[in-house]
Amino acid sequence: MRLVVADCTVEYAGRLSAHLPLATRLVMVKADGCVAIHADGGAYKPLNWMNAPNHLTEHEGSWVVTNAKGETLTIVFETIHFETAHDLGEDPGLQKDGVEAELQKLLAERTEEIEDGLELIRREYPTPIGPVDLLCRDREGTTVAIEIKRRGEIDGVEQLTRYLEFLNRDARLAPVRGLFVAQEIKPQAKVLASDREIGWVEVDYELLKGIESPALRLF
Repeated sequence: MRLVVADCTVEYAGRLSAHLPLATRLVMVKADGCVAIHADGGAYKPLNWMNAPNHLTEHEGSWVVTNAKGETLTIVFETIHFETAHDLGEDPGLQKDGVEAELQKLLAERTEEIEDGLELIRREYPTPIGPVDLLCRDREGTTVAIEIKRRGEIDGVEQLTRYLEFLNRDARLAPVRGLFVAQEIKPQAKVLASDREIGWVEVDYELLKGIESPALRLF
């Protein structure tokens, strides 16, 4: 993790154009390559960012971040007040609460409740940045990565986006499409998912608990 506190301007060019005028901000570069620019407010959401995979080129007084989609993030530093880097090591990932864990188990047994024709490949499929909840195959043979939340918010869509970027680098799996599944999905998360070409599905946890599992039981 690399952190820079600096007076800077930021220019984004891609699907649209955006400009951040000169101000003091925190610039964060994560080990996976994600670059995020934060203000001293606004909770966890950055003012602008570039997800991995990307390429960061450092010039004297500026950084230019580009990706394969043709997007460019240019950060021009006027004054750097603080800079540090630290290896955080491997993170075990967010531990799901009881409802999310049970929801994942139920949906792994009943993938048809998410989408007709889905076939489970594996639960907790590993990626370099953590496991995706379910990896499935649809009726056309396309790989589907599914992230399951109790409450679906923007950060869950961002998490699935990062998983998809890594999964699609694997020629054995690509192309991989994403499905974001939750009991309730916030409107902003639905908009972001649609913009990222990620499908979303709301499921009824209580109803799922009442459906008899297709797995054979002794008693």
